[in-house]
Amino acid sequence: MGKILALVYALSAYLVFFLTFLWFVVFVGDIRQVFGFVVPTTVDAARFSASTGTAIVVNVGLVALFGLHHSVAARIGFKDKLTASVPRSVERATYVLVASLLLAALMWFWHPIDVSIWSVGGIGATILWVLFFTGWFILFTSTWLLNHFELFGLQQAAYHGSPDGPPAMEMKTPGYYRLVRHPIYLGFFIALWATPEMSVGHLVLALSMTAYIFIGIRYEERDLVAHFGDDYADYQKKVGPLIPGLGKSRA
Repeated sequence: MGKILALVYALSAYLVFFLTFLWFVVFVGDIRQVFGFVVPTTVDAARFSASTGTAIVVNVGLVALFGLHHSVAARIGFKDKLTASVPRSVERATYVLVASLLLAALMWFWHPIDVSIWSVGGIGATILWVLFFTGWFILFTSTWLLNHFELFGLQQAAYHGSPDGPPAMEMKTPGYYRLVRHPIYLGFFIALWATPEMSVGHLVLALSMTAYIFIGIRYEERDLVAHFGDDYADYQKKVGPLIPGLGKSRA
């Protein structure tokens, strides 16, 4: 029964993540209707409004709240404290669930600032839309190149009650990982900035999320070096974090 409950919990968390992820794609792209369904909020068409200064403060605060959890709760020390009260088999699923709910809150309470910075039409707009969806494609497929089910807590729940637990993480660099260390962040970066209609509100989202990306990489790599040791340190010397060949570690 414990294993079934763990799996149901993990699958529920994954469903929340997947729906939130789809919402975030159309949110960032300011796609206001999908197959006849009106999207609740987008980056330039949200439910709340305020002066530009207030909107910037609120929006940056929403991104900071999401980023704080996404970075801090992923650290090894935080996980060890959490598993003192939450079974280790659903620790990752809990992380995914909370992160998804915080992202949903970000989109729900977002304050649009619909002042245009650039507007691109014609072939330029087509190229930017292709880049936009390419970014999301890179992000999503990157999760499958390693272990999609482990990343979102499904594998851990499947091993609930097992004396040995799930297999230990392995150092692997398939596909995009041979070119950059963080293709998930790269895809996210491309999707944030590749837009034919850049508003002030979208710029606030792109800048604050980009700051989060670089902060997240810094702390994530500390954990990866601690876990994989010299193997990851050597990988840092050979492969850049976001741009192929750029930013290799000299340490």
